Amino acid sequence: MSLFKPMEWAFGHLSTDMGIDLGTANTLVCTRGRGIILNEPSVVAVKKGTNEVLLDGMAVGNTAKEMLGRTPGGIQAIRPLRHGVIADFDVTEKMLKYFITKVHEGRHWVKPQVVIAVPVGITAVERRAVIHSAERAGARRVFLIDEPMAAGIGCDMPVTEARGSLIVDIGGGTTEIAVLSLAGAVVSTSLRIAGDEMDEAILAHLRRHHNLLIGEQSAERIKLTIGSAWPMEQELSMEVKGRDSVQGLPRRATVTSIEIREALSHPVRLICEAIRGILEEAPPEISADLVDTGITLVGGGALLYGMSQAISDHLGVPARVAEDPLTAVARGTGIFLDKLDVFSRVLSTEDDD
Repeated sequence: MSLFKPMEWAFGHLSTDMGIDLGTANTLVCTRGRGIILNEPSVVAVKKGTNEVLLDGMAVGNTAKEMLGRTPGGIQAIRPLRHGVIADFDVTEKMLKYFITKVHEGRHWVKPQVVIAVPVGITAVERRAVIHSAERAGARRVFLIDEPMAAGIGCDMPVTEARGSLIVDIGGGTTEIAVLSLAGAVVSTSLRIAGDEMDEAILAHLRRHHNLLIGEQSAERIKLTIGSAWPMEQELSMEVKGRDSVQGLPRRATVTSIEIREALSHPVRLICEAIRGILEEAPPEISADLVDTGITLVGGGALLYGMSQAISDHLGVPARVAEDPLTAVARGTGIFLDKLDVFSRVLSTEDDD
């Protein structure tokens, strides 16, 4: 027998198995017994025209995000995932390798088992791309789990029981909506309207109504500071700095929460309509369950002020924001690591494709 298999087994048992929420905006890592140990932006800085990561991987995550929109000519800060799927295979692999090595405190020979949460709408080819990226980054074995199922488990919802639970995960690149029952998705959809589209709506609003050009990070900051989906008890305003689209010079403007809410109304309405579509597809018995259990919101978009109220008002179904919605998916992957035998039928590996 080749020495490779025993060595791989030994390295695997000296490694820390990991659950990964591989998101468009952020990547979170959960391990057994330690919970969430890493939460960094899914951003990598590379030399322009190459896939060579700067400074031996130091320009990954938080460091790289600070470079977005601020890099000199020879450097490019990129987000290798778009709408929840891999847009740049090589850079995603390098990003995963950096995160796996960071979890293992610099040890490069590790071979962990990895559970990765993915959008429900990705194709078999896209699933294989995620698996291959993780394997090339050093994973011994890779399992994939749909994000809504991971979120449901992370929120301690009764997803293995014979009753319906509706989960809505509003992330950076996609909004994942699924009715869960008996450890599976009864109906589900993946909507490519989420946090990124909200940022784009703010960018467009500033350009159209204030003749002001701003960057992605400024738009996100506006969303987090004064963004809302429902009227605030006390409306807010903030000063925004950017470039005048007519004169081309630096300038500042004041924007209000009322106008930002109006800018966000279109993506919020599209999310509400997608939830309506899933509710209309659900079997009558499931609908009866949802009268009591309502809608559970997770993901960064769940924290937009008044999001649950806007959904409840639009659909007439109670909605609530889960406890710690940003980490629900990652926590769910961590629980899978502990109960792989129980949840094996909702997981997939490359062999299943």
